[in-house]
Amino acid sequence: MSEPTSASPTSAAPEGAYLPPENLARIDTHALHYQTGPRVNPRDYTISLRTKFGTDQQLHKPGERRQSMRGFEDHYTDIIDFIVRATHRAWEQKDVGYIYELYSHRTPVTDDSGLEWGRDIVIANTLQFINAFPDIRLIADEIIWAGDDEVGFYTSHRTVLRATHTGYSKFGPPTGRKLQFWLIANCVSVANEIVLEHVIYNTSSMLQQMGYDLREKAREYGNRRTLAGALNDPSFGEPARLFGQGKPAHMPPSTNAGFDVEDFIRRTLHYVWNWRLLGKIAEAYAPNVRFYGVTDRLGYGIGDVQGFVLSLLSAFPDLALTVDDVYWMGNDAEGYTAATRWSILGTHTGPGIYGEPTGRRVSMWGITQHVIRNGKIIEEWTTWNEFDVMQQIFRD
Repeated sequence: MSEPTSASPTSAAPEGAYLPPENLARIDTHALHYQTGPRVNPRDYTISLRTKFGTDQQLHKPGERRQSMRGFEDHYTDIIDFIVRATHRAWEQKDVGYIYELYSHRTPVTDDSGLEWGRDIVIANTLQFINAFPDIRLIADEIIWAGDDEVGFYTSHRTVLRATHTGYSKFGPPTGRKLQFWLIANCVSVANEIVLEHVIYNTSSMLQQMGYDLREKAREYGNRRTLAGALNDPSFGEPARLFGQGKPAHMPPSTNAGFDVEDFIRRTLHYVWNWRLLGKIAEAYAPNVRFYGVTDRLGYGIGDVQGFVLSLLSAFPDLALTVDDVYWMGNDAEGYTAATRWSILGTHTGPGIYGEPTGRRVSMWGITQHVIRNGKIIEEWTTWNEFDVMQQIFRD
């Protein structure tokens, strides 16, 4: 087992605790065998981005190792340090080849355009992105983590990206425009390698800032995808929100004592999105909640959060949301930060933000980071594959 630290408690998770499917099999990386077991959430912020003293000190004088990191390079002090400095080296220092050390040859990477496999495609995409934005800067805004070097480190890395579009990209020639947008990358890291990644770029915000018409660009790329694979059309089946002619299922009560972060998030999302009980937003969110959404959405207060939910429910009346993963850190006194990965199926049969109904089946997925104080959400960052959703809708 890993060495106990203040941020890696040794108490066992309750019986029946969530075990991610990727941990059901033993992980064998760099000839080190990792045991399966429950994923533990840090109970404080001893190891967190907020304890770092600025980029310069972290990059050049990271300090002594602060937690067990079996198999990681010796100079990394903790999992936060690994995520920040490895990203800095590969992207900002342009040591793109370091990705050979950071990713497995078979790592599945899901981004806002789909699923890809292996380090080679990660290297190719990184080279193309840096070529388009040679002065790129990646500013770590928040990193939520859980796990350890036994079951793997789970991280949800929110980054602010600043750059000038002075090179060619897959979207077109240089525009010379300065851009700023954010992204979230959820990774599982074992022995200095990222073995699973889900990353959502705020592509729609990036394209808007580059001066493109989002709908026209989505139609262009949607048509390319249709021509490339006409059978890849998510138009069959139906969202599993209802069973037969019944109502949505109820969630059983939590069996954990005290404030149950995962149950709170799963329950809130289920009853707001699948039950359409928007009044639950007033129960779960603080009156002055700050909301940050994909494509530069900004909201303040419960009414704005309700308006955001209504905008999607109106466009996709049969929408069904599934929570795919949740992990968190914190405690009652200091508050909690949580990372939730979710997916949605729906049919575009209602008017709204995506125009007149097309009747097309749409799949979307996203990542949300919540800040929770005194049992209420005070801040939410939600991003999803909106540009990909627009391609599914606007293609000819």
